[in-house]
Formats: sequence, structure tokens, C-alpha cells
Amino acid sequence: MLIIGIAGGTGSGKTTVVRKIIDSLPAGEVAVIPQDSYYKDLSYMPLEERQKVNFDEPSAIEWTLLVDHLKRLKNGETIQMPTYSYLTCTRQDATVTVKPTDVVIVEGILVLTESILREMMDVKCYVDADDDERLIRVIARDCIERGRTPQMVIDRYQNVLKPMHIQYINPCKRFADLIIPQGGTNTVAIGLLTDYIEGRLAKAKKI
Repeated sequence: MLIIGIAGGTGSGKTTVVRKIIDSLPAGEVAVIPQDSYYKDLSYMPLEERQKVNFDEPSAIEWTLLVDHLKRLKNGETIQMPTYSYLTCTRQDATVTVKPTDVVIVEGILVLTESILREMMDVKCYVDADDDERLIRVIARDCIERGRTPQMVIDRYQNVLKPMHIQYINPCKRFADLIIPQGGTNTVAIGLLTDYIEGRLAKAKKI
């Protein structure tokens, strides 16, 4: 099993990169483990308090569960991946069944901040993008998918996203084996990554 870590700032194009990797490989060969599925359950807190929680710092993630699930997949076990609601800031009762595959992509803004997780990764990638472009994408996404107003998104960007990006996310570039500028539009970098994945898989099958 090949474990690929893909990090980068909010709105950098990580999801597009992941989709293009999946599209370039045979169907059923890739499983995606989103970091966002492993946010800690805050159902014990009042909604007003939940909405004040900083979800852009490493302590918001249940890393032990994510690491355990990756280990289980690598051992050939099927896992029940949690699901999370951005609207209620709580973990949902429903889970997603994930079976072991040749390639597992761990994707999220903070996945390169955890040393234990980095050590499990065969390839570490950082998707880079201009701050203005990221903000535009975040406004469009959060207004449509998460019910926020443009002003709410801008306020959150200034108060949370930008400071956390500077403190935690951007410094993770130094851990990356490959930096992908311009996000999902960088076909050359994505092509290099998929060629490498295909080469590793072909080599593994010969052994």
C-alpha cells in the first residue's frame, strides 16, 4: 500500500489535485481519507461554543484515530471512517466503509503537521496557491456549502484562517517531497506525481 499525504492551505486546490490523481489511475485503486472526517466530536458543547472552536489548528483533529485507521488499512483491514457536519460542528452517526486499496491519499490542511502521520507517508505533497485566490475560493465554497455570508467568511479568514496558515500550515512546506504550485491547474506537477505512483505500484506488483 502506498500512502500519499496532500496538504496545503484552505482553498489551495487540494481536492482538485486528489480528483485528478484518482482519474488518472484504475478505478477502485485509490481510497481517500479526508482529515476533515476526523475532527473531534463536540456534541457535548452548546452550539454557540462549538462555533467558536478553532478548526484550523492541529488540536482540533483526533489524530490517534486517523493513525489507527491508516494502520488498519495497511494491515488489510476495512475501516469505518467517521463523518462530520460543518453546520453543527459534530461527528455524525453515519460512517463510510473504506476498504484497503493499493493507494491511500490522506488529504487536509494539517496532515503534514503530525510527525507520526508523516512517517507513515510514502510521498508528502504540499499544494500551494496565491492567498487572494484561496480567499476567493473559500468565499465561494463556504457561502454555498456551509451557509455563511461573505462577511462571515472574510472575518473568519482574517481572524482564524490566515493566522493559522502562517503558524501551522505554510511551515509544513519544508516537509514536502513535492510542492505543487497553482493547485489543480498544474498538470505537469500532477503528472509527475501520478507517474511516480504508477511506477511504485508497477514495481510492487513485480516483487
